Amino acid sequence: MSIITRFAPSPTGRLHVGNARTALFCALFAKANGGQFMLRLDDTDVERSTEAFAQGIIDDLAWLGLPYDLTAKQSDRFASYDAAFNKLKEMGLVYACYETPDELDLKRKRQRARGKPPVYDRAALELSDDEKAKLESEGRSPHWRFKLSGNKVNWQDLVRGDQLVDTSSLSDPVLVRADGTYLYTLPSVVDDLDFNITHIIRGEDHVTNSAAQIELIIALAGAGGDIPVFAHHPLLVMADGSALSKRLGSLSLESLREDGIDPMSINSLIARLGTPDPVEAHTEMAPIVAGFDLTRLGRAPARFDPAELQRLNVKLLQSLPYEKVADKLSSLGINCDDTQTGTFFWETVKGNIDKLEDAVALWQIIQGPVESLIDPEDRDYLDTAMNCLPIEPWDETSWSQWTTELKQSSGRKGKELFMPLRKALTGQAHGPEMQNLLLLIGPTHVKNRLKG
Repeated sequence: MSIITRFAPSPTGRLHVGNARTALFCALFAKANGGQFMLRLDDTDVERSTEAFAQGIIDDLAWLGLPYDLTAKQSDRFASYDAAFNKLKEMGLVYACYETPDELDLKRKRQRARGKPPVYDRAALELSDDEKAKLESEGRSPHWRFKLSGNKVNWQDLVRGDQLVDTSSLSDPVLVRADGTYLYTLPSVVDDLDFNITHIIRGEDHVTNSAAQIELIIALAGAGGDIPVFAHHPLLVMADGSALSKRLGSLSLESLREDGIDPMSINSLIARLGTPDPVEAHTEMAPIVAGFDLTRLGRAPARFDPAELQRLNVKLLQSLPYEKVADKLSSLGINCDDTQTGTFFWETVKGNIDKLEDAVALWQIIQGPVESLIDPEDRDYLDTAMNCLPIEPWDETSWSQWTTELKQSSGRKGKELFMPLRKALTGQAHGPEMQNLLLLIGPTHVKNRLKG
């Protein structure tokens, strides 16, 4: 059996780290098992779904490095959903309901007040044809519910183990709204059947949905139909245990990308959150795939800490060779003369940056112009420094030669010796090693900056 997983977002917003984790799990499971990964855009909500959000999801997956093998849009498949709905109708498994949202809300409040679960009471099944006709003559259009069996539904979940849901404790799910549009449940089941989805990996907030979906699968495909394997993973929460939803704006992939977070930092972190495995900064997907195992996921919500992502991003960034960042640096306006110079620049600055964009400021220090920081009491000292500059061309020993001679000439040492030079040449009190910066800045700029 060829494994096929699917990631099925609704294009009503941008992806955030929570649903990116689900996408990653689906892609990793397919990759690890030689299967296929499908992107399905659940765009039946015509009012909220947009092409811009759909393209944003596609762009985000590409940025994460999660290519999909198959794709579909639910808005192209209404004929299939209509056929499935009509089949259920013929089987007597769906029924028309006429309650308004306010009436349903009132029913739920009354049930809770009596200490009962807010389960739909199937009152619509008691309506006569005349009563239905009267309601429709008053302008009410029916919504349609799928009649659950009331039996217990059991499945082996790859994350949660043995699962048992008593469908008598659930409301019959609404399949079609009063305006004739489909809710999530029926299109999702039809697509899973039509595209031969073998494994459904998603958040644990869908556990009870699975029981209804299994009954729908059996109704549409027959008792012998293949029911997908389910894996319901714990949801992400913030480090303090609060809901992720409160921070979705700042945790969208779009925002993280704009903040300079590398996609592999995200993949490296969210692939291991919720497992006992250590989080390591990986620059390639292969080791993440090799170490992926759904059964390693714990049952507790996985805690996401933006500060941990930032630390991992710094670690990953500083581990990258120049060849991996050359194109990105070039797009930022950092164009080195050759690979050797580029490598030297990158090795010099990477320990002093938290994100790639920080390299721009260091490049500016090298290229100039720079406003030298010269204290009045250091003016004579810098004149002496000018006279002690090493013979050109400079090499990796030039900084040591220069400061050794300057120490002897000026009598200064330690911070009093080095800090005025750094501030004059870079305009900063801190930064990369001066031994390397001296070579990158070059004799012409060095002399001009010493003059102030």
